[in-house]
Amino acid sequence: MSDPSGSREAAGFCAELVRSHDFARYASTLFVPAPQRRALLAMYAFNVEVSRVHGQVSQPLPGEMRLQWWTDALAGEGHGGVEGNPVAAELLLAIRTWRLPVERLSRLIEERQFDLYNDPMPTMAALESYINDTSSVLFSLSALIAGQSSEEIEHLARHAGLAQGMAQVMASLPLDASRRQLFVPQQVLESHGCGIEDVFAGKETPKLRAPLDRLLGEAQGHLRTALALLASVAPEVRPVFLPLALVRRDLARMSRADNDPFIPRSTSRFRTLWTLWWASRSRQFST
Repeated sequence: MSDPSGSREAAGFCAELVRSHDFARYASTLFVPAPQRRALLAMYAFNVEVSRVHGQVSQPLPGEMRLQWWTDALAGEGHGGVEGNPVAAELLLAIRTWRLPVERLSRLIEERQFDLYNDPMPTMAALESYINDTSSVLFSLSALIAGQSSEEIEHLARHAGLAQGMAQVMASLPLDASRRQLFVPQQVLESHGCGIEDVFAGKETPKLRAPLDRLLGEAQGHLRTALALLASVAPEVRPVFLPLALVRRDLARMSRADNDPFIPRSTSRFRTLWTLWWASRSRQFST
């Protein structure tokens, strides 16, 4: 495929950004064809830029302004610097080349506004909506880049994103608790007699274990559904769902009785690559 932008540097910048800040997604792109890989890395780099706005600002207003810049860029209303921004340039190229629906990327930006404030996630329905427009949309658009779009794919992407997003809520619990940000639904906590401060205390208790197990169970249910649906989709789209192999690994660890949800965990890049390589050779994910 030709390179209309003439900018290998922009593509390289996106690849390095994703490799540095979202290695799991970066590694998963190594198992897809090169033209698709470039578009995926552009989209994932955009996701990195938007998702880390919260950590780059000390007040919501500057964060709102940064997110608005991306909204304007997608709408073609950038006030300078859009084409000069390597991530924006690559994303706009991917949108044109693969005919990606801009409105879905815009909704991702809108959902990320929640990150800028310390309001607790109120309900399970609110969390599912948040994840649908952040994690699930990335799976959906990745499938579109792989050449597939259907109601079945959307159903698969929704469950894949929910499994991944809920696993990420659990994995981010130590950091979120330390900065007093709550993604575990308040409704779920209260249904088990827990409050926000029980989470912010950063210590596992028998009372807190119940709502966390509820969230873990929801994630496992979505993962089972996604993996079952994966078997019925076209083989060429399966590699973009390889991150589910990492979700399966992480949920298995989180479900162990000796797992402390408030102890930060890190996975070596070698193990991530090994997990993805092994999964890519299985019938479940292979072409």
